[in-house]
Amino acid sequence: MKKYIFNNQSSLWGEPECIGFGTDDFYVKEIERKLAYDIIIKNHYSKKGDSIAHNKINLGIFNNIKLIGVLQYGYAMNPASCDKIVEGTKINEYLELNRMWIADNVGKYPESKSISYSLKYIKKKYPNIKWIQSFADERCGGFGIVYQACSFNYFGEHKSVFWEIDGEVYHNSILTNNKRKAKYKLKDKKKDAIKKELRQFRYIKFLDQREKKKCLLKEQPYPKHYK
Repeated sequence: MKKYIFNNQSSLWGEPECIGFGTDDFYVKEIERKLAYDIIIKNHYSKKGDSIAHNKINLGIFNNIKLIGVLQYGYAMNPASCDKIVEGTKINEYLELNRMWIADNVGKYPESKSISYSLKYIKKKYPNIKWIQSFADERCGGFGIVYQACSFNYFGEHKSVFWEIDGEVYHNSILTNNKRKAKYKLKDKKKDAIKKELRQFRYIKFLDQREKKKCLLKEQPYPKHYK
């Protein structure tokens, strides 16, 4: 049975704090940022966790109480760009799924279940969030099949420039971000960096369906996974 997970501590305001959602043997629950960050750094293909400035919600994915994965929700790379995507959106009214990692061989469809459960949780815990964006990276393959399984709407693809240095991959936007230390590493070693153009597929889930009418992007049919 699917259900919300609440903090065991009593609340002065009535209902205890909601901290997760799922079933007894598979669920998502908020965890400390440092734990989420360390797991992503160790296991995610990017080898980079979500930055403190962008990071808002860290969810652990649990299978029979064992921590098997992490979802990190936060802002887009340009946080204030939200109203260029959905008209009138304020910076505290949307999220982006920035990082997701789940261990192998942990049952059927763990990615789509985890995302689906996290959306249920966010909708209850953070009612101000009206929509959630995520990008399927070409490096992952599948063109975003997990988002299609969760009924996200698809809004096309674009190519982004990345630079690979010492086995790590950096988005080209780092060169214009004065607050990132990686900018200076990239500038120092750019002559040795490998330039890559990768496709990214944009998906949006409207938690408030009224916001879909305000979307400034053109919805498109799902891309085929294996054409």
